[in-house]
Amino acid sequence: MKTLQSIKQRFGIIGNDSGLNRALEKSLRVSATDISVLVTGESGVGKESIPKIIHQNSPRKHFKYIAVNCGAIPDGTIDSELFGHEKGAFTGATSNRSGYFEVADGGTIFLDEVGELPLPTQVRLLRVLENGEFIKVGSSKVQKTNVRIVAATNLKMDEAIAKEKFREDLYYRLSTVEINLPPLRERKEDIPLLFRKFAADFAQKYNMPTLRLDQDAQDVLQNYYWNGNIRQLRNIAEQLSIIEKERIISSKSLVNYLPKKFNQLPALVDSKKINSDFSSEREILYKVLFDMKADLNDLKTLTLDLMQNGNSSETQKKNQNLIQKIYQNDNSDHKTIDNQTNTFKGQSDDNDKINEFKYDYAETVIEEEPLSLLEREIEMIKKALIRSKGKRKKAADELGISERTLYRKIKQYDLNELEE
Repeated sequence: MKTLQSIKQRFGIIGNDSGLNRALEKSLRVSATDISVLVTGESGVGKESIPKIIHQNSPRKHFKYIAVNCGAIPDGTIDSELFGHEKGAFTGATSNRSGYFEVADGGTIFLDEVGELPLPTQVRLLRVLENGEFIKVGSSKVQKTNVRIVAATNLKMDEAIAKEKFREDLYYRLSTVEINLPPLRERKEDIPLLFRKFAADFAQKYNMPTLRLDQDAQDVLQNYYWNGNIRQLRNIAEQLSIIEKERIISSKSLVNYLPKKFNQLPALVDSKKINSDFSSEREILYKVLFDMKADLNDLKTLTLDLMQNGNSSETQKKNQNLIQKIYQNDNSDHKTIDNQTNTFKGQSDDNDKINEFKYDYAETVIEEEPLSLLEREIEMIKKALIRSKGKRKKAADELGISERTLYRKIKQYDLNELEE
């Protein structure tokens, strides 16, 4: 059996990370079989190397190897590309055409970005995996094919299945063996090796001295997040090779080429900034519900105190802030809170007045209809706009929603007069 080192040399793979070595070992072990393989990992980690290794070390290596980028083919033509079509099957079908599964008979097909396949195509692919049968577009004749399928995706398949964007039965047929390639940020020791390889390649390509990194620059490179993985590292190396005059790169020079928004792990607080209408509306509903719960608790506290201790001056003093909170926005015919408080303080011994206050308070609770969620939402938006003096961004930050969602709600509830 071929060694890992020979495989790395043949396919240009750099690194000694244990996760990478494990993925290569699995590739070699499954190559002699015909089982389907699913390669997973983030975009830019080099997933396209795995199906090549599998094909070149399999009994199918003398037959065709076809790589198909499923995400780059329009939905309307993907079936024709994969399975072929008959003349006249659709507008523009002026002749018969053989699809990839017919052309690659006996060989290997690599379906890159398989998670982007439309659901009707997934049904056709499932049939090929189950019994090797397919039907051309516009035909009723069943044809057979003998192909090895290796697929790859950067999607989280469990989420795609939960959202019904990918068939669960197809996932299990594709992932008989699953090979995961680790992201570059988990291969810290391999990053300087990869950079040196890219720097040497670009020095040869552009006929210039090879770049080198000082120690501080190497530390920066190893601690960077690398959202784009190996592809991003290669691009950085090419930029430095072309633009920088100095051939020894310092950390000060290097950081100018690294996008700062990916310079660290994403903070959890940023999740509320996600531009999702569903997420934003859920957050504002949570706020409404929490405020309603707080108001109910306040009313319970005041009611219990009145029942236990009566409307004494001590009770009024103890609950002064709470009473003001209840009446601060009351536009009804009730007395103002200040007049009520003064009256009751001066006449605390007058049982009729005390009873009158109790009656008025009870009527307020009973007669005033509780605000609906929609009304509470509108009220919160109005108050936020007033406090921010009409500045949408500031109001949106206070509400915990995106500015786009706030703008839509302003239009929906006709609150334009509250803006600047």
